[in-house]
Amino acid sequence: MTPSAQSAQAPAGVWAALTAFLLWGFSALYYRAVGSAGAFEILAHRIVWSLLFCCALILIRGRGRELAAIYADRKLLGSLLLSALLVSVNWLGYIWAVNNGHALEASMGYYLFPLVMVFLGAVILQERISRLQRYALLLVSAGVVNLLVALGEVPWIALLLATSFGLYGLVRKQITVGPLIGLTVECLLLSPAALLYFAFAASNGALTFGSEGIAFDLLLAGTALMTAVPLLLFTYAAKRMRLATLGMLQYLNPSVQFLLAVTIIGEPFTSHHLYTFLLIWAGVFLFSYDSRRPERRQPL
Repeated sequence: MTPSAQSAQAPAGVWAALTAFLLWGFSALYYRAVGSAGAFEILAHRIVWSLLFCCALILIRGRGRELAAIYADRKLLGSLLLSALLVSVNWLGYIWAVNNGHALEASMGYYLFPLVMVFLGAVILQERISRLQRYALLLVSAGVVNLLVALGEVPWIALLLATSFGLYGLVRKQITVGPLIGLTVECLLLSPAALLYFAFAASNGALTFGSEGIAFDLLLAGTALMTAVPLLLFTYAAKRMRLATLGMLQYLNPSVQFLLAVTIIGEPFTSHHLYTFLLIWAGVFLFSYDSRRPERRQPL
């Protein structure tokens, strides 16, 4: 796409990105609404219903052959299995966090995510880290250490979410598969475990689906929309706007999560949390500033 064509489509891309990040940000309230189902059942529903939704989209778009071709490439299938396991850990960790008093820590994880990607890129892909990015990593590390010293606890949920999603991004970065096909294969690979969980829970009378009314069941099925729609909107936006702008807008997601955690959800926010978040936000600011410098921008 030429710069002029991309500029003409930028407003549509911005709206798509804003919608995607807001959906991700407010998803905490959605998963809390179905929280009585438990994290594992919600995860299983997210996998199965997302698979059905994605398969329907693939059929509508006539991309069945593209999906089938992946199964002829064992190396690619193995990489997608790894990415599926990583994203399932991330989904499970987030669902558990927002329903067990750790929504604030979950937002911290998604603030950390871009910096984790920088760290992983440097360690695994031998990518160069700029001086400002090193300072950003040091500030974020100081924030984590502050919480450890002040409260005597490691923010393991934040680290789990940031690391699992960072590793997921690292794996997917090296796979030449689009988001729709990739998500479909990931859900397909995870679906046997999800179906086994449904069978086990049903045999023990622990399955919530079908026991709390049609509205609750529709919310569980709607986890497919909460999974696939933001991803497709994000992909649409990425093709129509500058990456620097997209990178800045992505912080809308953890910011919404943060505000929900301390207002609507009402989790405790102590001075120690404030100091930790101030250090993380300072690191995020340095990282964002560094990525927006003309000499650091990637070509469109």
